Amino acid sequence: MLEWSDVDIAVRDAVREFVDKEIRPHVDALESGEMEPYPIIRKLFATFGIADMARDSLDKRLARLRDGGGAATDKPASAGMFGGDGGSAGMGFVVVSELCRVSMGVVTGMGVSLGLTVPTIMGRGTLAQQERWLPDLVTYDKVGAWAITEPDSGSDAFGGMKSYVVRDGDGYILNGQKTFITNGPDADVVVVYAKLNEGDAGSGSSRERSSTSNPRNRKVLTFVLDRGMDGFVQSKPFRKMGIHSSRTGELFFNDVRLGRDRLLGETEGDDTGDSGRDSARSNFSAERIGVAAMALGVIEECLRLCVDYAKTRTLWGKEIGQFQLIQLKLATMEVARMNVRNMLFRVIEAAQTGTAISLAEASAIKWYCSQAATDVAMEAVQVFGGNGYMTEYRVEQLARDAKSLMIYAGSNEVQITHVARGLLSD
Repeated sequence: MLEWSDVDIAVRDAVREFVDKEIRPHVDALESGEMEPYPIIRKLFATFGIADMARDSLDKRLARLRDGGGAATDKPASAGMFGGDGGSAGMGFVVVSELCRVSMGVVTGMGVSLGLTVPTIMGRGTLAQQERWLPDLVTYDKVGAWAITEPDSGSDAFGGMKSYVVRDGDGYILNGQKTFITNGPDADVVVVYAKLNEGDAGSGSSRERSSTSNPRNRKVLTFVLDRGMDGFVQSKPFRKMGIHSSRTGELFFNDVRLGRDRLLGETEGDDTGDSGRDSARSNFSAERIGVAAMALGVIEECLRLCVDYAKTRTLWGKEIGQFQLIQLKLATMEVARMNVRNMLFRVIEAAQTGTAISLAEASAIKWYCSQAATDVAMEAVQVFGGNGYMTEYRVEQLARDAKSLMIYAGSNEVQITHVARGLLSD
């Protein structure tokens, strides 16, 4: 795929019109926190029938599972964020890209709920668990969060994880803390990763007991929590450098009692694997390749604003677009746009053909696209000069938002490690 399809272009134009009418006039309110982002996404879903598509797709999936047509933990569709199959991947990425031109934070909240929370429950949950939580999540009637990051873990998500559960009869008791959780302050449903603390007792050799008792090596389990549970506290939104329209916070777990029905799959798995770690890793690639669509939106908007500005801003009696250094900046932005777009086309093609993108390739895509978006946005501020430092010209917001992509979904330093490991393992 070297160009957007006619359908993709039609969707793009329609979404662009929606954005100009429903989001651009409210950017300041979204940035200040005066307006929450969730109603806007619900209106988008209603306007374009996305909620109906997602509901219909889920109903068909659940009906098939009830009839024994597949395992309850079948993998969700590759474009499951919008309830479609691989053929609709382009549409989903078009929506993400267009929204990111104006308010990346709106996309971040939507992406975590529909792109992480939903696939985790869909891919790991029993039929009963999918029936319980997915209907309201896939339509965005309820907001989801995906909680793995902790104050002392960061990129060492598993090794540094301190949140833990202990068995309590047929259920569990959860204690711990998560931070930097997108949608954390407002989420109705939260997927939480925690280590199983079995203590040092048990059978097996001393070496085996030492290995399992080491906090870094303990099994990770995946649970689903609902807002308002006893002992479950959601913080107020953090104040951040960028993506202000995305509400981010902390989660606290103080002796939260969890029935086995909240353990995804309702099983701890066997001793040969670690379903919780596998569950998290399966989302890493999807989260990272999504950055390509987000970066493309930022780059396209920066380029549009800069070209318009270069044609109208004059210095020494000339439009600044006539100066070679400004032309170099614009040309460099265009090359970045082309490269990021082609990487996104690679992702779309893979979804359409059912080809998996390796973690190393996903990391390379995330690394390059996030860096390109940040570089373009900072150069856009420079093109605008003093005006670029002012909020009203919007490139200032784009620069702050773009920087988050270098940290979001794993810092770029970690992506470099995954790319190198992929090369060295061949």
